[in-house]
Amino acid sequence: MSPRPKKKRLCKGKFCDRAFKPAGTPLQELQQISIQQDELEALRLCDYQGLFQEQAGERMGVSRGTVQRILTSARRKVAEALSTGSALVIEVDEGQE
Repeated sequence: MSPRPKKKRLCKGKFCDRAFKPAGTPLQELQQISIQQDELEALRLCDYQGLFQEQAGERMGVSRGTVQRILTSARRKVAEALSTGSALVIEVDEGQE
């Protein structure tokens, strides 16, 4: 049995080919941690704009539980990148372009 197809999530803006990294070190020399566009959108809505997860879910077209799982993953990746000095590379899902 195959998994359920991924539901399209509404994200604002395009973040193709964008990376955040420590200054002074070329991207090729750093460990790269990928963060998906929907993870960045959940961080933006909940942590930057201060929306509740339910409100963010409505804007993204997903449930509150899904927003919670996306946020947990995104926060872990951001914390890892900051703690280890890795590059955070923003990926765009093929279905989101």
